[in-house]
Amino acid sequence: MTVPVTPDGTADAGNGADGEATSEFRKDMGPWANFALGFTYLSPVVSTYTLFGTALADGGPPMIWAFVMAGCGQFLVALVFGEVVAQYPVAGGVYPWARRLWGKRWAWMTGWVYMWALLVTITSVAYGAGPYIAMLLGFRPTVHTTVLCTIALIVIAVLINYAGTKALSWAALIGFGAELIGALVVGIILLVTHRYHGLGVLFDDFGTSGDGSYLPVFLGAAIIGFYQYYGFEACGDVAEEVKHPGTVIPKAMRRTIYVGGAAATFTCLTLLLAVTDYQAVISGKDPDPVVRILFDALGEAGARIVMAVVLISFLSCTISLQAAAGRLIYSYARDEMIIGHRLLRKFSPSRAVPQYALLVAAVVPVLIAFGSLISTDALTKIVSFAILGIYAAFQMVVLAALRARLKGWKPSGEYRLGRWGLLVNAGALAYGIFAIVNIAWPRTPEAAWFDNWIVLLSGGVVVAVGLLYMFGTHHYGRGDAPADSAVPDQ
Repeated sequence: MTVPVTPDGTADAGNGADGEATSEFRKDMGPWANFALGFTYLSPVVSTYTLFGTALADGGPPMIWAFVMAGCGQFLVALVFGEVVAQYPVAGGVYPWARRLWGKRWAWMTGWVYMWALLVTITSVAYGAGPYIAMLLGFRPTVHTTVLCTIALIVIAVLINYAGTKALSWAALIGFGAELIGALVVGIILLVTHRYHGLGVLFDDFGTSGDGSYLPVFLGAAIIGFYQYYGFEACGDVAEEVKHPGTVIPKAMRRTIYVGGAAATFTCLTLLLAVTDYQAVISGKDPDPVVRILFDALGEAGARIVMAVVLISFLSCTISLQAAAGRLIYSYARDEMIIGHRLLRKFSPSRAVPQYALLVAAVVPVLIAFGSLISTDALTKIVSFAILGIYAAFQMVVLAALRARLKGWKPSGEYRLGRWGLLVNAGALAYGIFAIVNIAWPRTPEAAWFDNWIVLLSGGVVVAVGLLYMFGTHHYGRGDAPADSAVPDQ
């Protein structure tokens, strides 16, 4: 059984055999806007600028190879997602995909984990913009000012999302342009005018591994690569707003990975070659090397111009994240999977957006930002849980797809992997499990047990609360949307 599709390739719920509800979205998003949405969500500038100092301090210049490792693994995941979205072009992404591949309860938990991961990621991106806003406007960044900047960015983003799909498309395209300027133009300037090292430094850890193996150090610094390579799924979150999604979205997902990944790697490379003193960063004397590099290379006026461009990237990334979260919450509510579903599934008739679902995607990240006031290392902890949650939700879909294949699922969308499907699916799952273990692995034995296990504990709390909620309310069984429809009847 498959989702009914209209002549323009859009999921139609009409009164099809699978019982889909008629889509209320407008098909206002073109192919380039769909790619730009995924690109700005993946955001090479945001991810690299946010974690460059941390990754360099932990692993030295060879941490750049984390981009290659994560990019190859996530490309396999993107191929699997492309097959699934081509057959099931339904708003909400991983939740409706998991529902059709496995069933209601698996989908409920997938959506729950992904929802919280998205909400935390919104906070992490907006929070990362705080120091750049402070530098641009000329005030000293503190935890309190960063939280205020975080809230301001989230509010601006949700107002743009409220304007509708066309506004979202334009925001994505503008963000894409800002990303290119930030990645390419600034990178070229740094290579030409502010290069202090040769490519040999990419193989020198500058003592970060001490007398032991470099592998554990590299895997710890690899958070910068893991944080980089997601966002391509956002192309599918808006599937009901794209014409011909079966061909457009898989292509946009793949393009997001290799174009976004190349831009991020180039950005990281140019920054690495422009650092004047690696030991200062590794020792903690230079905690914010990106800002120092920009001011040294471009002067105060030039650095502030670049920061303004970078802030556009942060804003567009936040907008894309909110759009994805809003569509997920709406899709959840449309299938009666969550409390308040009657309100959360409502649409703005004039703008064709789920206004209350988008409101949740703004209010919850604001509350998380306030919670960061109790932590002295808020950004790293927020980012770490966000990565774990995203990867876990991805792998729940990948596992569901592998299970469905082994039970007889034959992808029937416009994009298919053919005989390579099983091998690619298995490779994507293997990579995902490795990444999840590495992200959650405790690496600070000298710290308090809570801090050392914070990522795993946070993930465990989300799953435990989700299980209690799911089996306590049985919302997963209320809707009549298709479930476990990928596997043919035995």
